[in-house]
Amino acid sequence: MKLSPRRRRLVARVAGYVAFAAVLFAVAGAADWGRLSEAFFRLDIARGMFPDAVTIALRNTIVYTLLAFVFGLTLGLILALMRLSSILPYRWFATAYIELFRGLPSLLVLFMVGYGVPLAFPDREIPGGVYGSVAVGLGLTAAAYMAETLRAGIQAVPKGQLEAARTLGMSHTRAMISIILPQAFRIVIPPLTNEIILLTKDTSLVYVLGVTSTTIELTKFAGDTLNQRVNPTPLVVAGLLYLVITLPLSQLVRGLERRAGRER
Repeated sequence: MKLSPRRRRLVARVAGYVAFAAVLFAVAGAADWGRLSEAFFRLDIARGMFPDAVTIALRNTIVYTLLAFVFGLTLGLILALMRLSSILPYRWFATAYIELFRGLPSLLVLFMVGYGVPLAFPDREIPGGVYGSVAVGLGLTAAAYMAETLRAGIQAVPKGQLEAARTLGMSHTRAMISIILPQAFRIVIPPLTNEIILLTKDTSLVYVLGVTSTTIELTKFAGDTLNQRVNPTPLVVAGLLYLVITLPLSQLVRGLERRAGRER
């Protein structure tokens, strides 16, 4: 009996689901769950990590992320405007900065901020201690990515918007602040939310700054507990706590993208 194209697609889809489920059951059946549980899911070790895992490590991770995002967004907006400027040196500087910091690892930038800046300016220090150093170190790299995102958002706003504002007597600066930037930010909210997720994971690099028990973040906290208990369960707990931050943000991004699609 000849199947219709729709029926063939249905059969192929069901066969794919069955094959996928069969592979999952085969892997699950072959695994030694007793040894896995003993190695990665020790509840006594997990319980011992609380409440410090939340009140100190998770809290610091969130604070580091927000500080770096605010610094990076502010600097990124300045760089985006310089990139679009009619003044050639501004465009050169912004382009050079973006290419440089997009090419450097975040770990190296953090290290240079934490140790290079104090050597270059021995009589000065970054305000906020470790928190300030993290904001600058991670924010410098994030700014390069956010600058390109913001530039694309500004360029996505129809040129007629700026021309109409100028016709009404607005200066270029006033039109940019009141008309163009609000529309641009609305366009780039989803990718900026993705940048927050990336910054959240990049906070795992903060250990190079020599954090203390009060400024420790999730990955360092889990690593120290692992060394004390000689068991990788703390890494699983840290991963789950990272998901507490990133999964809601991912859902927010998808919701914003669906809303933008409906509006388009």
